[in-house]
Amino acid sequence: MITKIAIHGAAGRMGRRLVALATENEQLEVASAVEDAGSPLLGQDAGELAGVGTIGVPLTSELAGEPAVVIDFSVPAAAVKIAQACAQQRVALVSATTGLEAAQQEVILAAAQQVPLLQAPNTSLAVNLVMNLSRTTAAALAEHPSGADVEIIERHHRFKEDAPSGTALKFGEIIAGEMKQAVQRHGREGRPGARPHDEIGYHAVRTGDNPGEHTIIFGLLGETIELRVAATSRDAYAHGALAAAEFLVGKPAGLYHMNDVLGLS
Repeated sequence: MITKIAIHGAAGRMGRRLVALATENEQLEVASAVEDAGSPLLGQDAGELAGVGTIGVPLTSELAGEPAVVIDFSVPAAAVKIAQACAQQRVALVSATTGLEAAQQEVILAAAQQVPLLQAPNTSLAVNLVMNLSRTTAAALAEHPSGADVEIIERHHRFKEDAPSGTALKFGEIIAGEMKQAVQRHGREGRPGARPHDEIGYHAVRTGDNPGEHTIIFGLLGETIELRVAATSRDAYAHGALAAAEFLVGKPAGLYHMNDVLGLS
């Protein structure tokens, strides 16, 4: 059975890769490619923009083609609008936009009352596996006699607008859930004094076209644990998002996560 999908943010870097890889998947059909109403690219063929030739799907500002699932890689304001549209039209949604404010997050999560919604700050299968390793490590170190210091370093391309990345913040949320750190420290300068154990340090690096790296450091006295995951291309996120879209087909309304796709819930 072929699943019709819509790509929201189809003219962006991630959107174009999703279109390209979806056309290679015999189980998927790109039925709709959605962009901002002010985009100068509206009307252009999504396949041509993605470098795979004409697929007969023009960029539009509204959902079309009766998709079963929408994949959203856009910006926060647009992510809210597509979540509302999916809820109204009863279309499943993979929401992968980061940098959301609390009110925007609330609106997106509300869609799960009407449709199956999978929200992920990172759709990479490898990243989500490392998140599980981080949880296991944090739980094991929670009562370590010398205490464990946690620092998270993330690297992304120069065009990324939010910092730290949503993925870095999710790593921190997972670890804090096990180790009970109450403070987020974003970089250091001057003389902040001795490092307390109740904080997680975040460091955001922006360089070139880096598609994404995350290093989670657990620092102990006499030894260190580092968990590192790095993408070599955006295809890592696109493949995971497409797998998530296939997973949602036929699911009841509710909130899902990448662990569900991986069978780790």
